[in-house]
Amino acid sequence: MSTQASHPPLLQRLHHGAVGWLHSWWRLLHFAVLMLSVALTPSTYGRARRPLLAGHLVADTAPNLAWYGVLSALVSLVLIRIVVVTSQSYGLSRFALEMVVRVLVLELVPLTAAAFVALRTTLPAGLEFAQGRVAGRQVTAAELHDDFFPRVAAGIFAVWMLAAVSCVLTLVLAYLALYGFTPWALAGYTRVVGQVFNPAVTLILVLKIVFFSLAVGLIPMASSFYFGASYRNKVTHGLSDMVRLFAVMLLIEVASLMGNYY
Repeated sequence: MSTQASHPPLLQRLHHGAVGWLHSWWRLLHFAVLMLSVALTPSTYGRARRPLLAGHLVADTAPNLAWYGVLSALVSLVLIRIVVVTSQSYGLSRFALEMVVRVLVLELVPLTAAAFVALRTTLPAGLEFAQGRVAGRQVTAAELHDDFFPRVAAGIFAVWMLAAVSCVLTLVLAYLALYGFTPWALAGYTRVVGQVFNPAVTLILVLKIVFFSLAVGLIPMASSFYFGASYRNKVTHGLSDMVRLFAVMLLIEVASLMGNYY
C-alpha cells in the first residue's frame, strides 16, 4: 500500500519538473525574440543610446581581451609543444600542424573563450543586475533598449572578439613553434591550414562561435528579465544559470564535433 501511495506524488513531482523545465526554455526563447526585435529597431542605435551601447561593448571586451589573450597564448604554447613532441616521438611530425589546428583552433579556443566571458562577465553581471531591480515590476520598452540589450550585445560581442583574436594568435604561435622565425615555410603552412579549413569546417566553426555567444549573452539576462517577487532571495540563482549555460555549451560542442568528424 505504501509503495502504491508513493507513486502519485512521484509522478506529480516529475510532471511539475518537466513543465517547469519546458517553461524555462520557452521563456528563454521569448527573451531571445525580444532581444532580436530590439536589435532590429533603428532607434536602438540612435545618437542618444549609442554611447551607452559602446560603453558596454568596451567595458566587457577590453579587460577580458587582455587577460584572455595572455592566458590563451601561454596555454597554447604548452599544448603546441606537447603535440609536437608527442608526434615526433611516434614519427608523425607531418601531422603535428593539422593536430594543433584541429585541437586548439577548432575546439578549445572557442569553448574557452565563451566560458571565460561567461564566468568573468555575463553571469556575475546578470546576477548583480537581477538583485538590483525592483521585484515584481514590469519591464518597460526603455529598459529593454537601455538596460537589457546593451548587456546582451556586450556579452555576444566579447565572445566574438576573444575567439577571433585567440584563433589568430594560436595560428601565429603554431607557425613560430613549428618553423621558427623564417618566412620560407609559409607556403606549406598555409596549404595545410587551408586544407583543414575547408568550407564545411569553417561554417561549423563560425556557427559554433555564434551559438556560444548567444548562449553566453542571453541566458544570464533572461533569468534577470523574468524574476518574480521571491527571485532575488533564491541562493541558487547563479548556480542554476551556470548549469544551464554550460549544458547548452556542451550540446553545441557535441553538435560541432559530430559535424566535423561524422
